[in-house]
Amino acid sequence: MLFSHLSDDLFKPLASPSRAFNAALLLHLRERLFGDTMEPLRKSELLAAIGDFCADWTQAEIADDETTPVDPVERRSAVYRRLLDAGWLVERRERYVPVVDLDPEARLLLDDLARLDRGETRSYGGAVLDVLSALESATSNPGERSEALSNAAKSSREFLGHLRGLAGSMRKIEERILAEDDLRAAFRLYFDEFVERHLVSDYRTLHTRFNPFRFRSGIVREAGRALRDPLTVRALAEGSVREGRAAGIEAAERSVRGELTEILGIFESLDRHLDVVADIVARMERRIAAALRYEGNRDSARIERTAAALRAVGAVSDLTNAPQPPLLSLRPPIGPPHLYSPRLKRRAIVTEPLPDVVSDASIEAFAMAKDEFRRRTTVTPQTIAAFLELRSATGKPIRASEIEIDDVDSFVVFQRLRELDVLFDGALSGRYRLTRIEGRIENGWLDCPDFTVERAPHA
Repeated sequence: MLFSHLSDDLFKPLASPSRAFNAALLLHLRERLFGDTMEPLRKSELLAAIGDFCADWTQAEIADDETTPVDPVERRSAVYRRLLDAGWLVERRERYVPVVDLDPEARLLLDDLARLDRGETRSYGGAVLDVLSALESATSNPGERSEALSNAAKSSREFLGHLRGLAGSMRKIEERILAEDDLRAAFRLYFDEFVERHLVSDYRTLHTRFNPFRFRSGIVREAGRALRDPLTVRALAEGSVREGRAAGIEAAERSVRGELTEILGIFESLDRHLDVVADIVARMERRIAAALRYEGNRDSARIERTAAALRAVGAVSDLTNAPQPPLLSLRPPIGPPHLYSPRLKRRAIVTEPLPDVVSDASIEAFAMAKDEFRRRTTVTPQTIAAFLELRSATGKPIRASEIEIDDVDSFVVFQRLRELDVLFDGALSGRYRLTRIEGRIENGWLDCPDFTVERAPHA
């Protein structure tokens, strides 16, 4: 339970009349004193820091009741004891020197309160990229990086919780804006709270072509592939057991499958949560645009000028000599270019299942025949060497005009023998020597100058 780890009086300073001062002091101590050091602070240094902080606050803001001292030295000691008794601070002695540190459990709570106070925005693209990086790391090396899968599942849950919290925060700000009578205050709430604080930092980039959110499909594909591969699941489970995060292989496999299923489910159903956020944003934009449109300067004399123009036109009997009526308005008439166009709904992605391809026996036979033809017509150093070794068993030079060509396979190799000294970047020149001689080869397959081939002396 939460309160079994925290002090019973931990929230007392945050519920007292001086809660604003106490909260500001805790955040100040966390950021300025305890944030950058691993060592505890001396008590004298902490008291001096509390005294300096109290100098910017009034006695009414610091005091809980009449017993709070007014003297600065006594007051800082009273504030210190207030936080110490509540459980925010822990005091001990090191070599007879009193030192102070934040309570470990209270520090975790204070970190969350600090994030809540800052109103941190979360990047859609950054969160998605974190999940994808951890997931790819786990699936590429499941034996050593299985813990990355747990990190990916944790990041996915945090991202989904952020989206749900974002929608709730936006609704609260929307209600506050609608309840505000002063338009200036309403606009301030919209821009300061809604846009700057609660709207995620890269929300606009979700509708662009190059944004990190496009990696969501990669997460779905990677998680689905790992979930369907029993070898990957087994390797991740064995890594989890080896690292001591699971008691047995069966429990580890269930945990791995559960985490992959959770990641897959979150990112496959993410459009529903994004649509909720998009609807709130579009609704607020319409309300603010309408408020701005009707808040413009009103032309109170427009009605009088219109009536005067109509009276002047009605009083003239001869339209050819009619005087110039007064101008009704110097501004162009309001038309479609001035109207607010609502944001279009995002089109639903239509998916079509891939058809099951049935292999045709004739197509497979044709592919095998092409492979066989390519093998028989491709000349390699091995085929040339085998051709020559078969015909040079006696060790004497081979005269090309005396070689009998019985089939096409032999001809394919024979017609490349003339290039033996330069073929394959001279790979066979060290084993065989080519000599061109008088005469011609006329064997029904080829008509060319004659030559001889013999083994090199050192081969």
